[in-house]
Amino acid sequence: MSSKIMSLEEAAGLVRDGDRISFGGNVLHRAPMAMVREIARQRRRNLRIIKTAGAHDIDLLCAAGSVASVDAGFVSYETEFGLAMHYRKAVEGGQVIGNEHACYTVICSLRAAASGAPFMPVAGLKAGDLLQVADYFRVIQDPFGGEPVTVVKAIIPDIAVVHVQEADDLGNAVIHGPKFEDALISRAASKVIVTAEKIVPRSKIRMRPDQVDIPGFLVNAVVHAPRGAAPCSVEKAYDADTKAIERFKKLKAEEIGIYLNEYEMKDRGFKAGGLR
Repeated sequence: MSSKIMSLEEAAGLVRDGDRISFGGNVLHRAPMAMVREIARQRRRNLRIIKTAGAHDIDLLCAAGSVASVDAGFVSYETEFGLAMHYRKAVEGGQVIGNEHACYTVICSLRAAASGAPFMPVAGLKAGDLLQVADYFRVIQDPFGGEPVTVVKAIIPDIAVVHVQEADDLGNAVIHGPKFEDALISRAASKVIVTAEKIVPRSKIRMRPDQVDIPGFLVNAVVHAPRGAAPCSVEKAYDADTKAIERFKKLKAEEIGIYLNEYEMKDRGFKAGGLR
């Protein structure tokens, strides 16, 4: 079997303008920031982002002018850092459409996609203005004679991007610590990009197949990306860089290019064949 290892630039080239793209991780934890920055550098436009709870990833791409819409249950930094202001300004200014969800309705829409169903029931969503104005929710009669039930439309990402601690060159990926919705988006998406802190031998994965969270047959590209979630955190590897996040939040949209340049050598320093 052929290796699926690519450079960051090559893997980001799989993303096309207008794609639906779902990022792994949750808020400031294990977000695939190296790939997010590369997508911004390559000036992708009109992306439609799907995530249960986003922060720096969505905020940065909104600042870079790459986003057309966001389907999410939550977009904000954690309490210490406040709101995602680039996202907020883009929605308020009409540049980005914010499709409001609960985190659970995003999960249900992805579960529908992963199972090949056009929609998924959402237990507990019984009332609210969203049911009146959002075209991705419907209230239907229970075909088995019960009360009406709300359903959410399937969302099929064109691309899922997941950052993991370990992967082999075939894309078999292992996540340590909280897994969030990463495995789910890998099943729902048409293509999957895995960025990894470490590329491990295939033999290591074969010795513990029960620990594989994303099987290689789902994966289209593997990128060696040490510290690929920074300035966000990775379980048992590094904490969030609070100073870097605070500095980013003070930047104006026209200064984002400088921020991206500062990370360029760190992000692109690992090629398909190893360190430059």
